[in-house]
Amino acid sequence: MKKILVTGATGQLGAELVPFLRARYGRARVVAVGHSRPAAPELLDAGPFAVADVRDGAALARLVREHGVDTVYHLAGILSAKGEANPQLAWEVNMGGLYQVLEVARVQGCSLFFPSSIAAFGPGSPLDDTPQVTIQRPQTIYGIAKVSGELLCDYYHHRFGVDTRGLRFPGLISYVAPPGGGTTDYAVEIFSAAVAGQTFVCPLAAGTSLDMMYMPDALRAAVELMEADPARLRHRNAYNVTAMSFTPEELAAAIRVYRPDFTMRHEIDPVRQAIADSWPNRMDDCVARRDWGWRPAYDLATMTDEMLARVGSRVPATTAAS
Repeated sequence: MKKILVTGATGQLGAELVPFLRARYGRARVVAVGHSRPAAPELLDAGPFAVADVRDGAALARLVREHGVDTVYHLAGILSAKGEANPQLAWEVNMGGLYQVLEVARVQGCSLFFPSSIAAFGPGSPLDDTPQVTIQRPQTIYGIAKVSGELLCDYYHHRFGVDTRGLRFPGLISYVAPPGGGTTDYAVEIFSAAVAGQTFVCPLAAGTSLDMMYMPDALRAAVELMEADPARLRHRNAYNVTAMSFTPEELAAAIRVYRPDFTMRHEIDPVRQAIADSWPNRMDDCVARRDWGWRPAYDLATMTDEMLARVGSRVPATTAAS
């Protein structure tokens, strides 16, 4: 049975993947690793937790040995908008951390999951139905690190036989962890404004279409890929996966089905807008569907319904009514 280590366990994806994996494989079999102790006690109380810097290969190797780990989900990283604010640190963490994790996987014989991103594409990539294999010339340090990471993972597989696998995620929408500084975070923040009865100030322009996925689909996609028969994986790293594509006004309209009084206005963040304009409107994930049976369960309507219910249940009544 697998013994799993998850880096970036306190981030948006990690905070939900850790309990998802523990429910599937057992609480004691999933070691959560964060760069600091989490504020929420659930992650500490529900299973093994360790504090480590992903740039510290020796510390990671020690954790792998101590816990008998055979699979690593490497989620630690600095996201797109925050990365542009400090590109030197973003490269150091995103690429330096990945290199250390790959070296640990090589020496210790671990499988590795590496999440790539829609940010790995750039202005030269086809905007609609972006194929699995195409031009990738991103203009952000986050995207450049993701393309480099895809190639480095491929290299470690072909050169050293490391079982590396990965997905190109679209924007991820979640009600559990707060947004982490990504360009698509508006699609999370908008729900908090809606349930609080506030006007949402959107940082992206009207008509900005981006790929998105509801977190339960993202968790399932990662695990299904890691459990897939390796003989079926023609690409292994950076499979396109998607579930829905929408503009801010289309999302607002979906919210108004349940909250007719919801309002939104635009105050464009030029950094985030430039990043969004360089990304595809929608990726083509037919290769993932064919190779390992990927299918999303949520679309815009079903995601909106559940997000409003989940976010609304945690907002105090006095706030929601204001």
